[in-house]
Amino acid sequence: MSGLRFPLGRLPDEALLSGLATGDQELAIVFVRRFQHRVFGVAMAVTGDQQLAEDVAQQTFERAWRHAQIYDSRRGSVTTWLTTIAHNLAIDAVRARRTEPVAPEDLDALLGTVTETPERWVLADEASARLRAAVGRLPREQARALMMAGVYGMTAQQVADAEQIPLGTAKTRIRAAMGKLRTTLAAPERGDHVQ
Repeated sequence: MSGLRFPLGRLPDEALLSGLATGDQELAIVFVRRFQHRVFGVAMAVTGDQQLAEDVAQQTFERAWRHAQIYDSRRGSVTTWLTTIAHNLAIDAVRARRTEPVAPEDLDALLGTVTETPERWVLADEASARLRAAVGRLPREQARALMMAGVYGMTAQQVADAEQIPLGTAKTRIRAAMGKLRTTLAAPERGDHVQ
């Protein structure tokens, strides 16, 4: 690389990425230094955890190195490509850190547990008890859709796929469940003294 007429730091992003793809160590270092703050910033914004963001940033550069040869400048800049990789990896990392989700077919048993006795001792808070009772009074299919979307973070499309129903039906079930919960929780309980 000593035959270059200008410093490595001035090379275009695409040239640095090409150097990364060929395994040129000097160009790889310049590439990482050029993008490390931006990649870490994206990872930190998504994860909110410094250690996890550092891991995501490292994975981003590893993936960029492995896939540098398939980069297509017609689809966006190197910066866009790299930050998209970082963003996707950060989302995957956050999802992986969540507790193991319950399979949708096991939700019926979970709904029974959430709305019945053992859970009451753990969730003694009055608002939690009202919420559990309100969820327990929902029609089963609405409660399942609400749990999948609200507790497990599934999209309406994922709910539709899991329940094998049309997307519109999944959206309607979620919306109806939310409306019923709002109405139930907004109404004063019997015995509440409203003046």
